[in-house]
Amino acid sequence: MDTPTPTEIKLLQKQQTLLVKFDDGQEFTFTCEFLRKHSPSAEVKGHGGQKPPPPIVGPDINIVQIDPVGNYAVRLHFNDDHQSGLFSWAYLYELGTVFCQAK
Repeated sequence: MDTPTPTEIKLLQKQQTLLVKFDDGQEFTFTCEFLRKHSPSAEVKGHGGQKPPPPIVGPDINIVQIDPVGNYAVRLHFNDDHQSGLFSWAYLYELGTVFCQAK
């Protein structure tokens, strides 16, 4: 089964949220804090099988820039200078279905 593709990715900076709508009708709203804590970067996920401590992220975290990466992901730039890790469509969809209320 193919991974659904986003039809809209909208940053709502004042609400500190990212809205992602997929072509299968699913729609998820992520807080910037949640996405920062779940960054797919090695810094957050760990290097060589070693689990790092969870990132210390406060409620004032926000996304300041979104860069598309090919046709499969986005790079999110956070206001704490974190920008490593690519949020693939599959990863965003998985986060949404596991952790968010679908609309």
